[in-house]
Amino acid sequence: MSINEIQDEVIAEFSEFTDWMDKYQMLIDLGNELDALDAQYKTEQNLIDGCQSRVWLQCDMEEGNLVFTADSDALITKGIIALLIRVISGHTPQEIIDADLYFIEQIGLHQHLSPTRSNGLLSMVKKIKAYALAFNLKG
Repeated sequence: MSINEIQDEVIAEFSEFTDWMDKYQMLIDLGNELDALDAQYKTEQNLIDGCQSRVWLQCDMEEGNLVFTADSDALITKGIIALLIRVISGHTPQEIIDADLYFIEQIGLHQHLSPTRSNGLLSMVKKIKAYALAFNLKG
């Protein structure tokens, strides 16, 4: 599935809810479904700067695709990183670099997050893109 196809799927799932409390619950559920991040990856190097909560992001190359794993100490933040991983993990560095993550605006995530969470979301996207650029340069 392409990044855009996954984004369209996410938009469709979020559009089923009109109440933002339900959408927050969906984010929490996504975070709870996220596989636990191995303790060895909970390092300073993997912490995302700019997030009020602690968010760790690990990136590995598997058969030419980037695979992301993450964890957070905050439920909604963990759901946000889980959503980002769902959309971008398993794609090539170039696909991730070129991706326009339009689902963030379309599901209304920016408008319904506190300013600190919104900044954290931006930091998560920047870190993901930075990993993609780094792996692309290596490749």
